Amino acid sequence: MTASTPPEPAKRRALRHLRPADLKAAAQLAATATHGVIDLTETVHQSVRRRLGLSAGASPDRTGGLTGQVYQAVRGVTRLVTKGSDAALAAVLPLLGDPGAYPEASPQREAVLAALNGVLGDRLLAMGNPLAQGMELRANGLSLNLSTGALRAQLPQVGPHLLLLIHGLCMNDAQWCRNDHDHGSFLAPLLGATPVYLRYNSGLHTSVNGRELAQLLERLADGWPVPLERITVIGHSMGGLVARSAFDIAQKTGQRWPALLQDLVFLGTPQHGAPLERAGHGADWLLASNPFTAPFARLGKIRSAGITDLRHGHVQDADWQGRDRFASGADHRQPLPLPDGVRCFAVAATLAGQRSRLAERLTGDGLVPLDSALGRHDDPSLRLEVPRERQRTVFRTGHLDLLSSPVVAEQLKAWLTAPAPLA
Repeated sequence: MTASTPPEPAKRRALRHLRPADLKAAAQLAATATHGVIDLTETVHQSVRRRLGLSAGASPDRTGGLTGQVYQAVRGVTRLVTKGSDAALAAVLPLLGDPGAYPEASPQREAVLAALNGVLGDRLLAMGNPLAQGMELRANGLSLNLSTGALRAQLPQVGPHLLLLIHGLCMNDAQWCRNDHDHGSFLAPLLGATPVYLRYNSGLHTSVNGRELAQLLERLADGWPVPLERITVIGHSMGGLVARSAFDIAQKTGQRWPALLQDLVFLGTPQHGAPLERAGHGADWLLASNPFTAPFARLGKIRSAGITDLRHGHVQDADWQGRDRFASGADHRQPLPLPDGVRCFAVAATLAGQRSRLAERLTGDGLVPLDSALGRHDDPSLRLEVPRERQRTVFRTGHLDLLSSPVVAEQLKAWLTAPAPLA
């Protein structure tokens, strides 16, 4: 801020980080969490009573008699407090002004919302909580209106080549810019492409996001201000799974945009899952195996559908529908090959300083092992056949560093600017 620049009003600064509606959303989350703690406490209480041979109570999770009445009273008080806070907020929120007058949100607020949606996004949506993020296509930090006239105004330099970038779990479109580098803005002039970024609720099932993205891209293709000739997609982490899901759904439903997709790049995409989520499932199982710790297994079940999809890399409805996502650690995926007729590229990273099979299996980029990122699998039906010349492993690089690595940027440039081979 220069000496001639007036200071930003305190109210405007506050609303860049916190909107009035956030207060109501946070109160709803707090009430839900409080009820969850009460339920958990009573379940632990009941578990201990059963182990001591005392009265079983009303149910396996609920105590009976006077103890049960105490828990019900606590729940009643919590409901009264919640209603009271809702009434108070209803009276106060109108006094805080029109949130539409402060459209620009701070990067810090956007990052917190993205992380919250990654962890609880499916629950936020089910609760109708306003913190649940909707899917949108964005450019220059703003949401795109997909009508032809609006797109022409929002994308004045629009061309026939669309470059779509899809972020990963707990992230958003703004986080493609890391250490002052953005693969989108770097590649766009080299490719003569118009960069567009996807923002989505990464806590939803991958296939749910894939279906919505497929529909959104069809609308975008219909409204594109000039004849659309080519689409290039770059997906980081979960974003690569969402891209595969969207292509599969669009192709099966006869949409036209898949015919325009020429290049699909995966950056650290867990094609066959991530060990961290499998470890989370193992922790759930260990907690549930002991009567005293079994109630705490509920805590692990808070994590979103998007996170549990990363256990094995789900991309289709059939991978998860009809199953308890916390009940089995088995891989139930239906094989889905890479898109036919599309040049697919895979970049994997490892924290190791040199090639080591042990390091590749144990660490990878800190989140995704090399085999998963490169599509390799012991089962031939699940193996993704990325040609060796379209694979790249970068060393001393972490999962997020893939977004800013100069080595990765140059590799993307070399791949995507090279002419496609004649069919």
